[in-house]
Amino acid sequence: MNPRCPALLVSAPASGQGKTTVVAALARLLTRRGARVQVFKCGPDFLDPFWHQRASGQPVHNLDLWLTGEADARARLHAAASAADVILVEGVMGLHDGTPSSADLARVLGLPVLAVVQAGAMAQTLGAIAHGLRYYKSESDGALPWAGVLANGVAGAGHAALLRASLDDPAHWLGALPRSEAMQLPERHLGLVAAHELGEAAALARLDAAADALAATPLGEMDWADWRARWSVAFEAPPAVAPPAPLLAGRTVAVARDAAFAFVYAANLECLRALGARVVFFSPLAGDALPACDAVWLPGGYPELHAPVLAARTELRAQLHAHAQAGRPVWAECGGMMGLFDELITREGTAHPMWGLLPGRVRMQDRLMGLGLQSWAPTEAAPALRGHSFHFSACQTSLAPLACTTAAPGSARTQGEAVYAKGAVRASYFHAWFASSPSATAALFSNDFGLQPAPSRREQL
Repeated sequence: MNPRCPALLVSAPASGQGKTTVVAALARLLTRRGARVQVFKCGPDFLDPFWHQRASGQPVHNLDLWLTGEADARARLHAAASAADVILVEGVMGLHDGTPSSADLARVLGLPVLAVVQAGAMAQTLGAIAHGLRYYKSESDGALPWAGVLANGVAGAGHAALLRASLDDPAHWLGALPRSEAMQLPERHLGLVAAHELGEAAALARLDAAADALAATPLGEMDWADWRARWSVAFEAPPAVAPPAPLLAGRTVAVARDAAFAFVYAANLECLRALGARVVFFSPLAGDALPACDAVWLPGGYPELHAPVLAARTELRAQLHAHAQAGRPVWAECGGMMGLFDELITREGTAHPMWGLLPGRVRMQDRLMGLGLQSWAPTEAAPALRGHSFHFSACQTSLAPLACTTAAPGSARTQGEAVYAKGAVRASYFHAWFASSPSATAALFSNDFGLQPAPSRREQL
């Protein structure tokens, strides 16, 4: 059965146009009206989904034709269409940016595109931008499913009238959002401030203000009959996929999870469990001890914002050292890796002692130091893991890299990220998408690069 469900892919000419706020506002508005809204994020991103999850009340997954793969995207959309009243997908960067792009995803999956355009400093040029977004590469790649345009940052009714008249088809005018603080979500150096950091009441207040502004537009005024008539999509059932071999059966993986280590894809936890692992969580910031486990995952996040608290966790430092010295694996990504060096230096120049599993120091920088889709094969016996990097720090270490990641095809940046190894520790700025290679993931968390099932720590004792 191919379920049908109204769906939109919300994109823009570039980053910074307001698409994240629009998606979150729309999810909040429809949820307040009683709809079950399922939101997805195109491309690698940890921060935007926090807001979408708070707005919709549902877990948010990522979709990307290269990172997660077409089969995974189709499977998730098919499942969502069977349960949700509406599907929203937030694009990444500009509509045609990247290889593959949000436009490619829209074409492959049949998702109508809603373009959010920051129109505060333009008038009739909106029509040219909308026309270009819709028809760019359409002769070679096929027609792009199109929903319409939502103008952001509009001065008033007269300005909105000029913008609307510039479009090829008046039916594609979905409204104008005013210049307003309500349409701004808080930001910092890596992107949006996570919704949970504001507290539930403050986050919902921001989302409600944005939803109220959106409610006054033609898009916000539409009823379900309009949604179904305009943007209903049939989502094909994906082919059956065999589950991965239980290469981590009997093993416990301890995952750091709190405001310092928050960058965890829900799909990565799904993959670990599908491999047979038992997943347990601990919070370094809350003072939790390292749980009894066979492997540790330290995800990315903001250790630089919590460096004094992390530096004071001397008992956790000792527990991690004992874990690694016993030959049990540690996989540390980006912020997780930052916590493993001897020292972390903030932008202000303050040095904080860290956990010392890796020699050297990491220093925060004033500019982006790494960005892009990457891949890395921990073992030649398994397909490469796919993932990405995005960081504002740089490390200085005496360790020679074990390997370097490889930039994805079509990437603007060709430089890969170093992967460091010391004993049972593996660490990199690389954020891995585990499901892209379950067997390579199993190797990371078992130190078994021959990919043979291994006994758990309890069995070894």
